[in-house]
Amino acid sequence: MIVVVPVSILAQSTDRAMLHSFGGVWLNGNPAPESSAIFPDALIQTPKEHVATIDADGSAVTVQPDTIVQFEGDELVLDHGGLQLNTARKMRVRVNCLTVIPITEDRTQYDVTDVDGKVKVVAYKNDVKIHYQGGGTRKTKLGASTDVIVREGERATRDEHCAAPARPLDGIVADGAILNNPWGIGAGVVVVGVLACLGLCHVDDPISPAKP
Repeated sequence: MIVVVPVSILAQSTDRAMLHSFGGVWLNGNPAPESSAIFPDALIQTPKEHVATIDADGSAVTVQPDTIVQFEGDELVLDHGGLQLNTARKMRVRVNCLTVIPITEDRTQYDVTDVDGKVKVVAYKNDVKIHYQGGGTRKTKLGASTDVIVREGERATRDEHCAAPARPLDGIVADGAILNNPWGIGAGVVVVGVLACLGLCHVDDPISPAKP
C-alpha cells in the first residue's frame, strides 16, 4: 500500500521543513526547485540578489542574498550571510561557537548576520540570548558566564571566532605576555629541563679529552 502525504505536512515537524526558492538558489549543491522538503544536514546557498524561505513548524526564516546555511531541525548553522527569523518554537542560529537562542516560547523575531567575521544580532520582538557554547564558553575572572542578552529593540555585535583554539603565537597578542599562556609555560619548562640536563648530566666527563 502506498500512502501519499501532502508535501505541506512535511513541514509540521521540528526535523523537517519546506524550502521555497525564487530562482538561483542551490540545495545540497544542486539547483533548488521552487518548493522542496528539506531535512537535517540540508545545505542552502543563495547567490546575490536572490532569497529563499524556510517554513518549519512554528517558524519562518528568510535566507538573505549571498548566504550559506545548513538546516538542522530546530537549529540553523550559518556559514555566512544573513537570516531573518520569526519563530514560536525557539529556533536558534549557530555561528561557529556562538548560538543565538530565543528566551521565550512566545513568538520571537530576530536577525542574525555574519559578515567579515562579525556576527550582528538584532532583536525585533522579544529577547534573545547570545550563548558561547561548548569548550569556547567565555567566563569572567569570577567564573560568571558572559552570555549576552539582546533585548527587544536592541542589537549586539560579536566576534565570530571567539572559540578558536589559541596557537602558541596567539598568546602574545591575546594575553599580553607569552608566559601567561599555557603554551609559553610548557615551552619554558622544556627549556629549563634541557639546560639543567646540560649542566648536570655530564658532570663526570673530563674537562680535557685526555684523562690525567
